[in-house]
Amino acid sequence: MNDDSKVLLALLAGIAAGAALGILFAPEKGTETRDKFNDALKNLGDTIKDRAAEEIDNLASLKDKIVDNIKSTLGSLEDDIDEVKNTQSEPA
Repeated sequence: MNDDSKVLLALLAGIAAGAALGILFAPEKGTETRDKFNDALKNLGDTIKDRAAEEIDNLASLKDKIVDNIKSTLGSLEDDIDEVKNTQSEPA
């Protein structure tokens, strides 16, 4: 788990703890508290979705870099093989 993931996890845990404490000690009516809690959960869900989308984009970018690197390496290997074949087929 990288540092960004740890920070995000700590942030989400803090939000959840804050929401739970807010509900327990809230001087408001139950309906108002539930509405606020639902809004907080929706915001948390949106944050998670946004972060997941960012990580998916990062993974897709990493995949593209790896594929390009492999293709480049294979192209170099094919060139080297062709050069060796040409060298072997030439009369000495």
